[in-house]
Amino acid sequence: MRSHEAGARHGVSDTPAWLMVPDDVNALMTELWPTTAHKSADGVLQVGGLSVTEIAQQVGTPAFVLDELDFRTRARAFRQAFTAAFAPLGGAEVGYAGKALLCSGIVRWIDQDGLGLDVCSEGELTTALRAGMDAGRMTLHGNNKSEATIEQALRAGIGRIALDSFHEIGQIERIAARLGVRAPVWIRVRVGVEAHTHDYIATAHEDQKFGISLHDGEAMAAAKAVLACDELELRGLHFHIGSQIFDSAGLSEATRRLFGLHAEIGRQTGVWLPDMGLGGGFGVAYTTGHDPLGPVELAAQMANGVGRLSRELDVAPPRIFVEPGRAIAGPAAFTLYTVGPVKPVALDGGFTRHYVAVDGGMSDNIRTALYGADYSATLASRRSDAPPVLSRVVGSHCESGDIVVSDEYLPADISPGDLLAVPVTGAYCYPLASNYNQMLRPPVVAVRDGAITPLLRRETQADRASLDCGPPPTAADLAERARAELPPADQAGWLAEIQTRRDQPDQSKSPHA
Repeated sequence: MRSHEAGARHGVSDTPAWLMVPDDVNALMTELWPTTAHKSADGVLQVGGLSVTEIAQQVGTPAFVLDELDFRTRARAFRQAFTAAFAPLGGAEVGYAGKALLCSGIVRWIDQDGLGLDVCSEGELTTALRAGMDAGRMTLHGNNKSEATIEQALRAGIGRIALDSFHEIGQIERIAARLGVRAPVWIRVRVGVEAHTHDYIATAHEDQKFGISLHDGEAMAAAKAVLACDELELRGLHFHIGSQIFDSAGLSEATRRLFGLHAEIGRQTGVWLPDMGLGGGFGVAYTTGHDPLGPVELAAQMANGVGRLSRELDVAPPRIFVEPGRAIAGPAAFTLYTVGPVKPVALDGGFTRHYVAVDGGMSDNIRTALYGADYSATLASRRSDAPPVLSRVVGSHCESGDIVVSDEYLPADISPGDLLAVPVTGAYCYPLASNYNQMLRPPVVAVRDGAITPLLRRETQADRASLDCGPPPTAADLAERARAELPPADQAGWLAEIQTRRDQPDQSKSPHA
């Protein structure tokens, strides 16, 4: 019987097929690291003109370290590749998927580099607007948008809202009428194509929450309903078939189905929609077992498909929108940890695995526990001449599933105080971070040209305490605690603190209690 969700991973001696014993345990697998990352002769990881030892001294660990040059180069590469590939067709726009990683600094980067922005909550929308992003270059997604969020988006002049249900048609119509505006909308279509990915991140098959089904005429009915609303302007159709997509076949089939609906709407209603959103979810390499498509190849394949469908259906190609998030943010950052205890654990068959504990874990990277995601890691603060040993990087939480890197070869002499770096953590790690076990969220810092720029500061105990509505102890509480719990020799310190509190008002009677 399985006693724990992580139980099946424990005591297993075999390793993934892609994991090979390294010839040099100090070497970086460059395809997994940001552009400027390399190791110096003494084995110290360098990025953005700084060593990780300098970064750790300045910002502490754990910390997300983001290579600004790498992030912005990837963003521009997507914009340039899709602009060029779709120039002979109806054109293309690239919108960064903010759910991957978002803060005001990143909003300014993608704005300056000519990308749009996809948001899917009031928080993401507010962050983007506060950072000065033009709402007209944004798309609002979400399957359960609040009226407040919709109103905020319409007042700001949102570029488009992706309708996710028939309920939203009436909801947005009412809000737009009240505001006296015409709401630009897309219809998110569930095209029935399943990405070859984890069930939890495949978002276009039928048995899940997103979109309006193409089957049984539902999407067509939704399009006609929207076109009948004076307060709504139907500008396009949209799909998203999942995340970590390496095979373009799924995207090609989904595009074919959406194009068919696009043509059918035009022929039945006489309205030819100007936009078409082909989603994102483009994969990245987390390990050497992954082989993602680059922006140029991806754009070329998608443009070829759109051009072919336009000719086959004899329709003018609409303007295409894509929304990379992970493919921009993921490889641009790594997480820097300090190593704690290291435990050799005997496995079946005479194998041994070293459990390497770090000062973070599932509170800053839940993806391993949530999706069974694979990661790599490297000793980052020195060179080692020790042989590689099968290792598992685990966190500091009271949870046996608290695994950051399931399988990796690390030096046999890795020990407490060493720095360890886990690459490709720029997407969906900080956004999914939690305070499990009252842990504090790490900072996100950008590095470039030898300088550190804080993007998101480290959470503090004061931040956590500010959410706690309970009152601090009164003088009487402290006196009773001193009497009941402390030996006589230790009571003097407590009594001194009690004395300082006696003249303060009893905060247990505060209206905020």
